[in-house]
Amino acid sequence: MTTRAERLKRLVRLQQQIKALHETKHATHLSHAAAARQEANEMLEALNAASPMPGLFPDLYNRRIGAAMEREARENDRAQQEASHVATATARTNIVERAYREAFRLEEREIAEKEQLETIERKLSDPK
Repeated sequence: MTTRAERLKRLVRLQQQIKALHETKHATHLSHAAAARQEANEMLEALNAASPMPGLFPDLYNRRIGAAMEREARENDRAQQEASHVATATARTNIVERAYREAFRLEEREIAEKEQLETIERKLSDPK
């Protein structure tokens, strides 16, 4: 049978993994948003340049710029959601860590008290 501290220790590890997952997702969404922003800027620069291609297909360039900006906004929203998940996971991890430390100290205290009682009982039962 596992002790409460051992179970909490496993839960702490799990919470840290969940937190790391959300941090990774957050970074991924920010990266995708930056890539979309870069694409929109490149398309806008090409549209404003004296290049013949954007002049031939201005609607296509405008749609691609709009789609890239929408993708950036969507990825920023997702990144914001993941940031809130990271905050929640951090809070949960901290709570579980405190509970683990408390349970560990309690178990250590119980072991020490049990050892003291055994020592006292041995001294009392030893005939002199």
